[in-house]
Amino acid sequence: MMIERSGLIVWVNDTKAARNLERFGSLHYISKKMNYAVLYIHASRLDETMRNLQKLPYVKKVERSYRNEIKTEYSSDVPDKTRFYTL
Repeated sequence: MMIERSGLIVWVNDTKAARNLERFGSLHYISKKMNYAVLYIHASRLDETMRNLQKLPYVKKVERSYRNEIKTEYSSDVPDKTRFYTL
């Protein structure tokens, strides 16, 4: 049984303080250079968690990640040209 998760991009002022984001969900990545963190949470608690994150003093901005909405199945409508170049 898979739990529906949503990703959040949390822009922070301090990356050390970003470690505290683990209490909201699964902390996947923290970028020290660009000062953001990737956090995965339950989809049912998305709005509530976003509001709580905005209230934290070290958080600049919270954005939704649209990674799960990107199409990952590709189809090739163009014919393969390599088979015409046989010797």
